[in-house]
Amino acid sequence: MTNRIAQLRKERRISQAELADAVDVTRQTIISLENGRYNASLLLAHKIAKYFGMTIEEVFLFEEEEP
Repeated sequence: MTNRIAQLRKERRISQAELADAVDVTRQTIISLENGRYNASLLLAHKIAKYFGMTIEEVFLFEEEEP
């Protein structure tokens, strides 16, 4: 799963620390999300999407696996 967190954050001139504070996680969690080392829980994905005024699907890009 990839995401647009870094892109959205930079477009809005929001620091990693500001986003982390807004969604109640550490800055390290935001860094890990942006680098693809960590997948957000459903609750965290919802908080991040809500923060940006978007849907989860607009922020997090799900790649379906082949059957």
